[in-house]
Amino acid sequence: MSTATAAPKGKLGRLDMTRNFGICAHIDAGKTTVSERILYYTGKNYKIGEVHEGTATMDHLEDEQQRGITIQSAATTCPWEFNNTTYTLNLIDTPGHVDFTMEVERSMRVLDGAVVVFDGKEGVEAQSETVWRQADRYGVPRVCFINKMDKMGADFEFSYGTLIERLGAPVIPVQYPIGASNDHVGVIDLMEMRAYYFSKEDMGSTVTEEDIPAELKDKANEWHHKMVESIAELDDALTEKFLMEEEISVDELKAALRKGTLAQEAHPVFCGSALQNIGVQKLIDGVIEYLPNPTEVPETQGTDVKDAEKKLSRPHSEDAPFSALVFKIVNDAHGDLTYVRVYSGVLQKGTRVLNSNNGKKEIVSRIFEMHSKERIAREDAKAGEIVAVVGLKTSYTGETLCDANDPIVLDRMEFPDPVISMSIEPASAGDKEKLSSALATIRREDPSFQFHYDDETGETIIAGMGELHLEIINVKLTRDLKIGVNVGQPRVAYRETINGTAQARGIHKKQSGGRGQFGDATIIVSPITEEEAKEQDLLYKDGIAYQDSITGGSIPREYIPSVGVGARATALGGVLAGYPLIGCKVEVIDGKYHDVDSSQLAFEMAGSIGFKEATRKAGLQLLEPVMKVSVTTPDEFLGNVTGDLNRRRAIIADTEQRGNTRIVTAEAPLSEMFGYSNSLRGMSQGRASYSMEPLDYRPVPDSIAKEIVEGENK
Repeated sequence: MSTATAAPKGKLGRLDMTRNFGICAHIDAGKTTVSERILYYTGKNYKIGEVHEGTATMDHLEDEQQRGITIQSAATTCPWEFNNTTYTLNLIDTPGHVDFTMEVERSMRVLDGAVVVFDGKEGVEAQSETVWRQADRYGVPRVCFINKMDKMGADFEFSYGTLIERLGAPVIPVQYPIGASNDHVGVIDLMEMRAYYFSKEDMGSTVTEEDIPAELKDKANEWHHKMVESIAELDDALTEKFLMEEEISVDELKAALRKGTLAQEAHPVFCGSALQNIGVQKLIDGVIEYLPNPTEVPETQGTDVKDAEKKLSRPHSEDAPFSALVFKIVNDAHGDLTYVRVYSGVLQKGTRVLNSNNGKKEIVSRIFEMHSKERIAREDAKAGEIVAVVGLKTSYTGETLCDANDPIVLDRMEFPDPVISMSIEPASAGDKEKLSSALATIRREDPSFQFHYDDETGETIIAGMGELHLEIINVKLTRDLKIGVNVGQPRVAYRETINGTAQARGIHKKQSGGRGQFGDATIIVSPITEEEAKEQDLLYKDGIAYQDSITGGSIPREYIPSVGVGARATALGGVLAGYPLIGCKVEVIDGKYHDVDSSQLAFEMAGSIGFKEATRKAGLQLLEPVMKVSVTTPDEFLGNVTGDLNRRRAIIADTEQRGNTRIVTAEAPLSEMFGYSNSLRGMSQGRASYSMEPLDYRPVPDSIAKEIVEGENK
């Protein structure tokens, strides 16, 4: 199958021949189409599935097939023959829509490498930047694939330039396209300086190697020189050779580029058209050549179960004690499927393992290798593998499974906070009994989804990452779980914060027959960011940092944490309008206690009372989520688009010309963007498109904040 010539040297073990990687990109860049071709060329599928036909293997959910988008990341395992060696590819296809960015987040946590796909006409788009930052955060080596070179207006050099300009990425070209738009027929390998063509008769399976076309020789030489110069900068010996104008061999170039890619100092750039079956086999070769095997990434980091300050690690070896991370849970009619990445040791079917986060032991009754929704039974899972297991009852996303005799808590992943909510109520008494359980099930599957019961209104509030996210939840409840529900209008997840610093004294004093209650705490509240809290070595949890500055024993040590517990609980419920209060440092500086009447509960109440008074003195402010909006529109509708964005309180940051279209980048309050999809379609005759992602929280204008507060207080 493979046509490449260089291969890793030396004797290869099982882990050396494994690649755990994901496909990620902006929505509609062609991730799932790339995945489908990989499955076809590796022999995993006998037929190519198409997203636009609703037949893609990796988009197996009904909503995915109907909407033509990926909602849930899907995993599969497939083989690839490279230089007479069979490699195992563990592939995860991730969503591109911002509402499901959590799926990308948790996939990045367990992957060793990634293929980032870009649209050959658009280059780097809004969500491209998001997934790139996620890969940076988890230290994931990447290769780039400029896809859709068959698209009208596709421009490899423009798209390549956006990788440098918008991502600041150290990218290095290893291919150049032969033709573009309707004339795109193959790729030039800049390493081998050979042209590769992909036959249309057998879905691109036959790859023909030829000389570079005469009209592209100068261009190929220019980009080859660019590639060699960039790779030479990664290695001192090659730099010297390059400056001395000595010949650098292909093996030397590939070795240096692989080393640079693993160190995230370089990202090889491939190109082609997955839809037209051009270039995908060479991309798979690139995954083998440049992305790491499990032994080439740093040892898995964690902490001691009994001492969170004590750092531990696990080598990627079958001989090490067993450790694995739960990164995804899928509810199934036959029981929950729990996806795990095994980092060390071997997991045998039927064994008992420890969940080191909650201290409970679980039995792994069955192990499956997954191919999207299909299961292949396994007897065991070894270090470096991604599998699904059945039998776990109390293990959730982000938790660690390990050997009970050698426990470790692996580093957890971070989940974004919801930005939108809506009320939901059961349609009948029978539905009421099932709703709470169903919401808990969905929460197990999707940690970015939250719900709670509002005692004051009697409503259940569900919260998520966007309108589409909540729409999918609603469909899941009604269609899949057969629960009748009535839903309210979407509501923005506002936040509260303080404007300044203030001090207050909280006294909780209650005396009724027998033992009374007494707690007295003086606290200071002040604004703080998460970064500032880290610098001060303070725990920043739920937007609150707590500092103990008690001297002289004015409050006994066992009661001091209770003041923080009370303050943090009050912050979660809000002070101004019932929204969580964030960005606040709570410092307890003084207090009083009673030998008999003081208790932890009394000091929690004192902390709550003092916190409310101090924050009111400091001045309270309402914050709203602001979104980064990117609109692609034909020139003739630019005025309509910008005028509408201005009416939505948006700040237009940039307007970029690309051919006869404009890319408008703006920052807009989420509250003003409800229903924007329909509005944009109407004002552009359906020819404009947009993407949106959370940016940050900013103060709400006073007049609007007043209306919100009054509405909530009513």
